[in-house]
Amino acid sequence: MNESILTSVKKGVGGIIEMDESFDDDIILHINTTLAELVQIGVGPKDGFEISDKTTTWQDFIGDDKRVNMVKSYVVLSVRMLFDPPSSGTAAKSFEQQIDKLGWRLREQSGFENNQETE
Repeated sequence: MNESILTSVKKGVGGIIEMDESFDDDIILHINTTLAELVQIGVGPKDGFEISDKTTTWQDFIGDDKRVNMVKSYVVLSVRMLFDPPSSGTAAKSFEQQIDKLGWRLREQSGFENNQETE
C-alpha cells in the first residue's frame, strides 16, 4: 500500500523502470486526470488529489480502503489508454470495457458507502 503511485503506473503502462524519468511529466499529467475522475465518482479525498513526483503513495490517495487494487487497475488502464493506447482496435476496446466496468464498480461502491454514512 505504501507503493509509489507514479512508479507502479509507469511499470503498468509499459514496464518503464523507476529510474527512467523521461516520460514522468506526461504520465503524471494523465495520472492526475485519472485521479480527478475517481474523486468525481467519490473515491479518494473529497477536496481532490494530485501527485507531482514518485513520493506520493497509494496510501496517501486511498488510505486503508480495501478497494485499492481496483483503484490501481483503473488508474493503470486509464493512463495506458491516454499515454500509450494499444494499436489494435480489439485491445483498445477491451481496455475501455475494463475501465468502464471498474469505474462503474467504484462509483457504485462509493455511492453505497456515502449512503451508509448519512443514515
